[in-house]
Amino acid sequence: MRCLLSLLVFLTSFFGLCQTDDAPKDFVLDANQFYGSILLHNPDISHLITNHPGGVILGVSRKTYGHKEWETDFGYPDTGYTFVYQNTNNSTLGEHFGVYGHYNFYFFKRNVQLRVAQGLAYTNNPYDKDKNFRNNAYGSHILSSTLLMLNYHKENIFAGLGVNAGLSFIHYSNANFKAPNTSTNTFAINFGLTYNLDEETNYEYLVPEPKGIITEPIRYNLVLRGGANESDVINMGRYGFATISAYADKRLGKRNAIQLGTDVFFSNFIKELIRYQSIAFPELDVDADTDYKRVGLFLGHELFVNKMSVVAQLGYYVYYPFDFEGRMYNRIGMKRYFGDKIFGAITLKSHGAKAEAIEFGIGIRL
Repeated sequence: MRCLLSLLVFLTSFFGLCQTDDAPKDFVLDANQFYGSILLHNPDISHLITNHPGGVILGVSRKTYGHKEWETDFGYPDTGYTFVYQNTNNSTLGEHFGVYGHYNFYFFKRNVQLRVAQGLAYTNNPYDKDKNFRNNAYGSHILSSTLLMLNYHKENIFAGLGVNAGLSFIHYSNANFKAPNTSTNTFAINFGLTYNLDEETNYEYLVPEPKGIITEPIRYNLVLRGGANESDVINMGRYGFATISAYADKRLGKRNAIQLGTDVFFSNFIKELIRYQSIAFPELDVDADTDYKRVGLFLGHELFVNKMSVVAQLGYYVYYPFDFEGRMYNRIGMKRYFGDKIFGAITLKSHGAKAEAIEFGIGIRL
């Protein structure tokens, strides 16, 4: 789900880890072993679920103490990097090596930690029509990957050493950049150790003075998105696409806004898929002249974090001449503001858990 979205999250955590302000440089290392199962989210990969995968998760995190306002608002999360090695114990799927940027969020007096990580992974045995035709999960060596970890987390129990144990979820996909892309999801149990590099120093959590309620009128946004993707038909080829989005948003406070808008999709891979089905599958009764364009209406939410924001949208096609993955669609991603009006965006558009494309966008908020 999301190669450049993965890169953006990775770089965001990099700048958080390497910030050069007066914030304490308080780092924590962690190492976990995991063992689990690949979930059957799609019957097409049932032949690939043969053994239990295992591996290691290594992380380095920098703690925050409220030197920036967003740190206090989100409960003083950590920023950092994660490395994951996964052996699927299946010769068809092979091994995965992933590098992620992550945030650690804390709950229940900081005894429970949620790690949200996005990154890029390398798989050593993707689909090959001659050598590995059974691997319909990954069509490329490079994948985007999402890692979620929910741990009991206790630091600095003795001489800087601590423990954590919990559950992990790891997703691998190339977001339909190259077919096949059925993807895999691993659910696992993990356990490990932590080590505080500065265990003898106690830092104070800062509580900045509140800046008051943020109020704004309704704002209007125009976004142009583009990229390239491929249908599920192997070797059909990648085609460019463009999406025009227009929406209004209303700020609900310092961190949140709601959105209502429309998308117009110009997806050339659908144009080629229509042509292919009209010739190869006459029983589907697809007219070669069917319009490939789609129009959708969506509701959305934007979470503001300093100059970054996280967007999530749920849409419905109101103009839908060709049936592709159903009328409902969703979008999730990140925006980076350059000043008060201009922003860049990297988003993943999908239908439920089925990714359609990674979108690169530039927009204006008036």
